[in-house]
Amino acid sequence: MTNPTNTYVAIMAGGIGSRFWPASRTARPKQFLDIMGIGKSLLRLTYERFLKFCPAKNIFIVTNGIYKTIVKEHLPELTDNQILCEPSRNNTGPCVAYTAFKLQSLNPEANFVVAPSDHIILKEDIFLEKIQLALRFTEKNDALCTLGISPSRPDTGYGYINFGEEKEPGIHRVLEFKEKPDAATAKLYFDSRKYLWNAGIFIWKAKNVLEAFRQNEPEIHCILASGIDCYNTPQEQTFIDENYPKTPKISVDHAILERAKNVFTIPSDFGWSDLGTWASLHAELPKDAQNNAIIGRQVFTSGTSNCLVRVPKEKLVILKGLDDYIVVDEEDVLLIFPKSKEQEIKEITTQIEANFGKKFL
Repeated sequence: MTNPTNTYVAIMAGGIGSRFWPASRTARPKQFLDIMGIGKSLLRLTYERFLKFCPAKNIFIVTNGIYKTIVKEHLPELTDNQILCEPSRNNTGPCVAYTAFKLQSLNPEANFVVAPSDHIILKEDIFLEKIQLALRFTEKNDALCTLGISPSRPDTGYGYINFGEEKEPGIHRVLEFKEKPDAATAKLYFDSRKYLWNAGIFIWKAKNVLEAFRQNEPEIHCILASGIDCYNTPQEQTFIDENYPKTPKISVDHAILERAKNVFTIPSDFGWSDLGTWASLHAELPKDAQNNAIIGRQVFTSGTSNCLVRVPKEKLVILKGLDDYIVVDEEDVLLIFPKSKEQEIKEITTQIEANFGKKFL
């Protein structure tokens, strides 16, 4: 077991989730929605998952400042100091560096997990086992570790991790990170059995990831290190509000992981989905005999198959003759869209804004 005193979790909860429009809006993104129809938001589910091995006081939420109030609604157990509020959307690089500075200020030996707030984990026991393996490894080694998902298909929607020899049982050295491939390349990756999906779940010591920033993305390190005495004090937010927007907008993958030499991965299979699209939600939900996934209490279907239906519980909905469609009713917006073309939904929102303003976004 790892030292629970030194174990921390940072849950990333600042995204907009535009591909889940119209359910996910700027004012209430998908991480705050009961997207699975089980009475808990994705953020709440993620928080409770990590409570199984990490003390509640050591779990931090990293979000945009506009969501601080809603985070507290979903996680009333948190103190204000456990909610890191970004004043601007600068991607995951500055976000991770800010978190690392804050945790190192609290505990120089902080060993922490970085995870998205909106993923589904079906096999939580295996997930927690892999996280503990990674924490034990990073506790003893100068290493940056990521959980890689063993691919179940040649998917073009994910970045990939090319892994090499084992450093320790179950832990492999990362040879290279790959961007989202085309279909032919994805098949080559899948067939080789030497590639994993990049799930964006990272484990490392605060001091080691900060050293990686110092070496590989010094501008971020320099800007955020200038407020070293402000972290975990009343002056922290003022410093962050003034300086965080100055940091380069860059992902943590591009900032450090693709450049560092001490990156490792743990091949994993724990029933993972990033819930990036309505189709991915359809894949995870229970279905009826016609392969429809329905969130709603009063839905009548006839000649309807392979659909994702999300409607208010009190509304009676009748669907006939639909195949492979997304039907989402959010009272002020009704979306009926071919599931095969759902990648166009994000583009549609731009046209919605141009024609109707931001009130529906």
